[in-house]
Amino acid sequence: MLAAQVMKSEWTKVRTVASTAWTLSTALVVTVALGMLISYLSRRDFSGMSAEEQVTFDPTFISFAGTSLGQLAMIVFGVLVVSNEYSTGMIRTSLAAVPQRGTFLLGKIAVAAALALGVGMVTSFAAFFLGQAVLGPHRAGIGDPGVLRAVFGGGLYMALIAMFSMGVAAMLRGPLISLGILMPFFFLISNILGNVSATKKVGRYLPDQAGSRILRVVPPLDRTPYGPWGGLGIMVLWVLAALAGGFLLLRRRDA
Repeated sequence: MLAAQVMKSEWTKVRTVASTAWTLSTALVVTVALGMLISYLSRRDFSGMSAEEQVTFDPTFISFAGTSLGQLAMIVFGVLVVSNEYSTGMIRTSLAAVPQRGTFLLGKIAVAAALALGVGMVTSFAAFFLGQAVLGPHRAGIGDPGVLRAVFGGGLYMALIAMFSMGVAAMLRGPLISLGILMPFFFLISNILGNVSATKKVGRYLPDQAGSRILRVVPPLDRTPYGPWGGLGIMVLWVLAALAGGFLLLRRRDA
């Protein structure tokens, strides 16, 4: 009964905050628009690709090219959902109303994750179908082997990115410090570690590098030691670790 009341309260909070609408809308628009642009450029340049590039061409993954930017909006959403209460001082009122801190955090994460999952699924399917329409003769069909898994996985990936950000924000509490760490990490550091030969083996186990493997249908030629679901499993472990850290610190610290 308490959990249901907490979730109802958290739903009221999340839907009445302006940042919810603009961050989730941005995630959808940026992911779909950039995916269509990259799909158009890939279609135009396909005949000029080498034989190896044409063999490994992955039309499904191409339509998800905008995910790298769209996920940044999901990160902002996850951070603001948790840290807004700290920056406004509402956390003291919330914890006075719900002293069970585990129930409070679980209710907040469940509501925000469900919202992120819904938007992530819509974004993923829209990016796929519109991207394939732009690719024309090089498109893939939703019934082709591995495609539905990749599209469904795209929605899961975006929701997990938001949940990981919620866990980090629960540990750090402040929106500025949370975004100051997460944005450069996902936008720069992870890409650098995942593409430099000296750090590639370590970088491939970072949450976004491992989780984004679910978006691929054609396996890359980099001998990654896990498959699409294995990569998503690694990302889930990161999310669980971040949420556990947030819960432990929420229990120990004053509001």
